[in-house]
Amino acid sequence: MGMQFKTAEFARPDMRGLGPQGWPEAVPGAPGEHSFQFWHGASGRRYVHTIFDLVTCPRLPACTYVLVRRETAGNRRPLRIGTVCAEAWSLNLAEIRHRAAQLGANEVHAHLIAGEPAARARIAADLQAGQFAELAAEPAPRPEYLC
Repeated sequence: MGMQFKTAEFARPDMRGLGPQGWPEAVPGAPGEHSFQFWHGASGRRYVHTIFDLVTCPRLPACTYVLVRRETAGNRRPLRIGTVCAEAWSLNLAEIRHRAAQLGANEVHAHLIAGEPAARARIAADLQAGQFAELAAEPAPRPEYLC
C-alpha cells in the first residue's frame, strides 16, 4: 500500500489581522505563502491540509492534523493523524508539538475547514483508515488494578 498525496503550492495573501474566523494569525515576519497538500482517506475523499514547519507553526484553532516526518530527500511519511479541540489556540499548538516531539515529526499538516467536532473526528478516522489501513491504535491507559 503506497501513500497517496499530492503537493500543491498556492500564493496566500497577507494574513495579518485575520482572527479566529479566518486562517491562523500570521507569525510576524513569516512569508505570505503556504504549501498545501491533499491527503486521501479510505472513502476516496481528499482533504486539503496547510503545511507548517513544526518549529514555526502558528497557534491553531480546533482542527484535524497529520504529523509528518519529512526526509531530506523530500519524502513525507505520516506518523499520526488526530484532532485538537481546545478553545485556546496555544493549547492546540502545545498538544501538537508534544505529540510531534514524541514521534519525531518535523511538519504539521492542518485541515482547517471542518468546523464541527464530529466532522473533524470523521475526517481523522477516514484519513487513518486511508493512510494506515486500520485505525491508528494508541495504547490504552494503564488499568488501576490488575485482576
